[in-house]
Amino acid sequence: MKFENVLAEVNGFGRFQIRTLLLLVIPRVTLPFHFLLNNFITVIPSHHCNISSLDDGERFRSLSLEDKLVASIPLQSDGSPSFCQMFAEPQYHLLYNSTNTTDLPTIPCQNGWVYDNSIFKSTLATEWDLVCDKRSVNRATATIFFMGVMVGAAAFGYLSDRFGRKRTLLVSYIITTIFGFASAFSYNFAMFAAMRFFTGFGISGVSIVSIVLCVEWVGIKHRTSVGVLMSLDWSFSTILLPGVAYFVNDWRYLTATVTSPLLLAMITWWWLPESARWLISNGKVNSAHFYLTKCAKSNRREEFMADLKPEILSKVILVEDENRKYSYMDLVKTPRMRRLALLTGIVWFGVACVYYGISLNVPGFGVDIYLTQFIYGITEIPAKIFIVFFLNKLGRRLTQAGTLALTGLCLFCNIFIPQDLWAARTVFGASGKMFAEAAFTTVFLYTTELYPTVLRQNGLGFSSFTARIGVSLSPLVMILEDIWSYLPNIIFTLVACVASVSASFLPETLNVRLPETIEDIEQTRRRSIPTSDEKAAP
Repeated sequence: MKFENVLAEVNGFGRFQIRTLLLLVIPRVTLPFHFLLNNFITVIPSHHCNISSLDDGERFRSLSLEDKLVASIPLQSDGSPSFCQMFAEPQYHLLYNSTNTTDLPTIPCQNGWVYDNSIFKSTLATEWDLVCDKRSVNRATATIFFMGVMVGAAAFGYLSDRFGRKRTLLVSYIITTIFGFASAFSYNFAMFAAMRFFTGFGISGVSIVSIVLCVEWVGIKHRTSVGVLMSLDWSFSTILLPGVAYFVNDWRYLTATVTSPLLLAMITWWWLPESARWLISNGKVNSAHFYLTKCAKSNRREEFMADLKPEILSKVILVEDENRKYSYMDLVKTPRMRRLALLTGIVWFGVACVYYGISLNVPGFGVDIYLTQFIYGITEIPAKIFIVFFLNKLGRRLTQAGTLALTGLCLFCNIFIPQDLWAARTVFGASGKMFAEAAFTTVFLYTTELYPTVLRQNGLGFSSFTARIGVSLSPLVMILEDIWSYLPNIIFTLVACVASVSASFLPETLNVRLPETIEDIEQTRRRSIPTSDEKAAP
């Protein structure tokens, strides 16, 4: 008897699994809120030099605000006031004669800046003057956050396989909550950057542990639908985020608002089950029997557990050494595991780099950022609906490779669309976002099915680590548009293509029993199991 047999007998997708899924939605709501928060808290509104120091002269004080700007601020090529320069002395003749101002002496802003607060009451840029020569510091905040996510992915991947899914999940809740609220109360940028790093560190655990905990409680037949259902909370939260940001337009209040769902998550954590797969793999058969009994009772299958003794569970998942502690080194000790780690690492890097390359560029399509973010969120819904069909009919491998290839195609087409055709650029950008989201949905489910139970969280942690390297680099890739406007899209297209090719070399996992040990990976590929019957052959 295999664990899939036991899970089928207690119902692999009943009330117990649905309740677990709903309990995990609460913390997962915060994922897109924090991951895409930079789109709103780092916005640089229209601004110009503070010219109040020139008010010493009687003539200057008598001018209207509009005339003061004409006499003090040079114009850019598009006719708007310069963001970073001011005239060394007021040029009163410009009030009567709009001559060429390029030859007039200018200096950098001397007394800070004046910002347009009509849309955003406060952002990082306006709080700490992260504009002009400090503009790159403002852009780096996303990279700092995702570096924390990257380190957290490696840490929580190990901790979850070492100490269990449930306890590790609580630790991630607490860390994210503490540092999320601390970010909102930061008194300088250095403190904010440090707090965002640790917020990213903590929320990485919420991301990777929750998906594994849920999938490990679900039977073969329902893994696809549950994997997609879990990703829908991301899509709906992405749609909700621009509305929240619109009404909470102060960066401090917004940061606190997007962190607050975790307070409720810490309360509901008490009702979450531990993974029975993990418990059995680690020799904790009595605890596994306890949770399986709760599952059977909730799903009205008590009669099966009445005859299933804890000692029988010890033979459900055969582990070479129950006292052995697995680590990331086990990902590279054997040939097939090395190959699996390499390929999944490349795929995750590509998926994440391209997805966030599009997601963090909402101002780049010439449309209001609230509307663009909303469009991005809406396009994810059909992506999730269609992906269920393709995952079940075409399989994981072809779906993964295909969605990545289509993402690259959309980005490639956008290279040839002029900047002023914002509608066409938004259509292709939204289409690319849709396919990238489909690729992200697939890769989470696919990876949990590829790695064995004893290393599943380590494998997902490693994959997520490589993904966050891609995410951290994506804002820096966008800076390359200052060198050549087409360069970011070309790079993202190439990354998507390489990831697509790598995905085509991964094994198929559709209707296949989850591997439990490294030996399952190293031996001949697992046999397919008919979808009409969840019972795996012993």
